[in-house]
Amino acid sequence: MVQGWVDSGRPVARPDQASLEALVAAVPRFAVDEAVEVCGVAEQHWGKKLLPHVTAYLTMALCLYSDDEVEEVAQKVTGSLSQFGAWDAAWEPPTSSEIMQARKRLGRDVLRETFYRAAEPVATRETRGAWLRGSRLMAIDGFGLDVPGSAENAAEFGYAGNGRSRSAFPKARVVAVVECGSHAFIDAEVGPWNRSEKAMAAALLTSISTDWLLLADRGFYSFAAFSAANQTGAGLCWRAPTQLSLPILKVLPDGTYLSALVNPRLRGRQREEMLQVAKSGAKPDPAGAHVVRVIEYDVPDRDGGELVRLITNVRDPEDATAVELAATYHRRREAEAANGRLKTVLRGPGKVLRSKSPDLAHQEIWAYLLVQYAINSLICQAATGADIDPDRISLPGTLNIVRRTATGAAAFPS
Repeated sequence: MVQGWVDSGRPVARPDQASLEALVAAVPRFAVDEAVEVCGVAEQHWGKKLLPHVTAYLTMALCLYSDDEVEEVAQKVTGSLSQFGAWDAAWEPPTSSEIMQARKRLGRDVLRETFYRAAEPVATRETRGAWLRGSRLMAIDGFGLDVPGSAENAAEFGYAGNGRSRSAFPKARVVAVVECGSHAFIDAEVGPWNRSEKAMAAALLTSISTDWLLLADRGFYSFAAFSAANQTGAGLCWRAPTQLSLPILKVLPDGTYLSALVNPRLRGRQREEMLQVAKSGAKPDPAGAHVVRVIEYDVPDRDGGELVRLITNVRDPEDATAVELAATYHRRREAEAANGRLKTVLRGPGKVLRSKSPDLAHQEIWAYLLVQYAINSLICQAATGADIDPDRISLPGTLNIVRRTATGAAAFPS
């Protein structure tokens, strides 16, 4: 039995299936090579050791072994490289300085472009907890990462708080789209702390897929954001802000009701005319309004009760009941869990990133996103094969197996 691989103790995979080779399979060499080409870094002088793809995988390895010094990580993984023609066994492992210079040559954008090419939904139709009536459950959420307090990082990312009370370190903000079933990040934006999550999400909402049901908390709502996401044809189930006006247009048999989201730029007579169009059953101009279904329910165990209002473009109760959508909305916490997995398990609680310059800090963040994606892809595949929910598989146990096997069975592509 593989101890720590499944919380229940039920084995679902052999240790060799959780090697670094399996992780690299989730971030294939061609994706790295395409990113190197797009970013124009192949033309630089790389020497014969730390080529662009080797540097990319070494940077990911630095995230996999977040507790180890740079040269220790190099000692662990370069032995595997020689088995696949990417490293001469007679060479000395690279020094910390050599790796730093290679990372600088790689730049901030290669791993971001690699992520865009490699990350994709991994749950299959057989994956438990990943679907609602044929719609893939996805969620959007944000989190912060502490970066070293160099003057350059402070200027790039800024601090949380204000001049009188601010965070100990500069913070980068990450907004990511997460596949609920697998906990894998499949799209992301990285920026300074003073950029709001809502503003950063705007770049992600136009590229969602028609077979998704995207879940979002009330902090992500704006008329523009909902409009952009709605135009993709994807299903949406978002929590409405407390102050959002949701006039009742029609009460549905299940107790939910149709309402209209009206562009806040329309006021007075224009707003009333748009509401009348929506109430008549005609489709309003999407630049002015959207007809949505509203689901209201109480959460009684939260400080005397809390009213939750969900807005969804799944308007027909036959397509999804109110109970189904209410239960599904709370799967949004899978995104919070995914954030926590990166911050407290992969990176480690309270840890600050390694990189003291903005370019390398961006590079390191994308490396963490890639490693998180790869590990959760591996977990999802194992869980699907065993017909259990991926939530039942221990991430720390899986990560320990990967780290133990990385020095022997890792297959970095040549």
